[in-house]
Amino acid sequence: MFYSAGLPFHLARNPHFISAFTYAANNPLSGYKPPGYNMLRTSLLLQREKANIERLLMPIKGEWRKKGVSIISDGWSDSQRRPLINFMAISNGKPMFLKSVDCSGEIKDKYFIANSMKEVINEVGHENVVQVITDNAPNCKGAGQLIEAQFPMIIWTPCVVHTLNLALKNICAGKNVENNQIVYGECSWIFYIAGDIVVVKFFIMNHSMMLAMFNEFVPLKLLSIAETRFASVIIMLKRFKLIKGGLQAMVISDKWESYREDDVVKAGHVKELVLDVIWWDKINYILSFTSPIYDMLRDCDKDTPCLHLVYDMWDTMIEKVKMSIYKHEGLRPTEFSSFYDVMYNILIDCWNKNSTLLHCLAHSLNPRYYSEEWLTEDPNRVAPHQDVELTRERMKCMKRYFSSSEDRAKVNVEVAQFSTKTGDFDDYDSICERYTIDSISWWATHGTYAPMLQKIAFKVLGQPSSSSCCERNWSTYSFINSIKRNKITPQRAEDLVFIHSNLHLLSRKTPEYSKGETKAWDIAGDASDSLEDVDMLEVANLSLDDPELEAEITKEDGVDKDEDVIEI
Repeated sequence: MFYSAGLPFHLARNPHFISAFTYAANNPLSGYKPPGYNMLRTSLLLQREKANIERLLMPIKGEWRKKGVSIISDGWSDSQRRPLINFMAISNGKPMFLKSVDCSGEIKDKYFIANSMKEVINEVGHENVVQVITDNAPNCKGAGQLIEAQFPMIIWTPCVVHTLNLALKNICAGKNVENNQIVYGECSWIFYIAGDIVVVKFFIMNHSMMLAMFNEFVPLKLLSIAETRFASVIIMLKRFKLIKGGLQAMVISDKWESYREDDVVKAGHVKELVLDVIWWDKINYILSFTSPIYDMLRDCDKDTPCLHLVYDMWDTMIEKVKMSIYKHEGLRPTEFSSFYDVMYNILIDCWNKNSTLLHCLAHSLNPRYYSEEWLTEDPNRVAPHQDVELTRERMKCMKRYFSSSEDRAKVNVEVAQFSTKTGDFDDYDSICERYTIDSISWWATHGTYAPMLQKIAFKVLGQPSSSSCCERNWSTYSFINSIKRNKITPQRAEDLVFIHSNLHLLSRKTPEYSKGETKAWDIAGDASDSLEDVDMLEVANLSLDDPELEAEITKEDGVDKDEDVIEI
């Protein structure tokens, strides 16, 4: 069966495969016939299994009333170029596929997107929804504003990963800066370095002998990264830094000198670049001051709750960028750097487009930011209730949650006691554990004295800040609705994706997923310590929300954790 159908060998580690064959081998099933082609592909078994999955998902849905849920949306086109909009719900790191909308023949303006969102919100229950997350496109922003107008307690949040990626594109690829001579003047050298990287890469990849030489001297592969991939320029620079030694050994080898191709001039240019110390220093410098941005992008590109961390992460990231640039330029903190001024303006502009009332409220409800330990880490830090901008935005958010002035007066008392550690919040354990335990656990343990604020905290502190789970789900779509299966109808594709995605969600929440013969069955290839035979879907599913698993898989394979798994 495996050999004749060309099935991937890691199917043998699938728990459903193992349980089915184990049951068949240990039970009398004389006369049993496996389901046929038509039964599998038509509605009989498909709809039955979909109904079964919906039943299994009920416990997760039951948590939404207390813990809140985020609706994530993203657009895509399938193999037949049909435009689709994907909708997922996520709460406390559990992304659930809900539905997809076929937009064929529709104008995807803000009204169409908003109406689609509204249907999903009503299905989930508007009282359970904390936010809707989309990318920063104007039609999505307009749709978000329409949703906020109809559902005041639901806030549209632009995906922070898209925002950070836009900042990196502005810095490294010259996007949206053509008419800004100041930015171009300061950043043009970065664009040239990125262009040089592309020249070297394509020269090697487009010449078979050069590629053979490269494979002989360099153990890692050159990456083929789509421009749509987040932080694509940074990923390529990181890979070139890793293979620097192998590249230099290749261009000074006898094989390189003895080989003659038509592009002799280009070969000389490539050799000159690879041996240029200043060129490599510039690459190291780019990676140095963009590293905080890239690290924050990776931290936010996950399903785990991080909405309440974004405000502080952004401030910390900008400060780290400044430290890296000032260290390179040999400047004191009080001196002026024109290059940093450009970087700062790009990052602040992106933050202004990304920041919402919900970011400020979530930051204000994180007990950690009131602890003495966190405040003394940096003398410039102040507690959220002492920050004018945070206080103003938090109060705006509270007006949405509590339309009654009497209720706002009660919750304001709770906010005051929580912020100043007075009243029932002056307990020693309550104060000490603000820094040592996670925010939701703290509110569960010590938030009983502020029931109105505790209810909001449970909902807000369990939400993500990006639409990454929705983006990754398109890999499932392309796996199911592939070129070979391009005749499949949108409805059947949606049902298959619903079952596929949510079975993975249910499986990953079981103890068996992290141990035994079915450990990480939907990610690794023939063995859990090798990625050699992993197909595109499995790599896509190994995302930044599984750092421990990612490290474990790559640890024994001898590859860089940041590179071969994610950027393959």
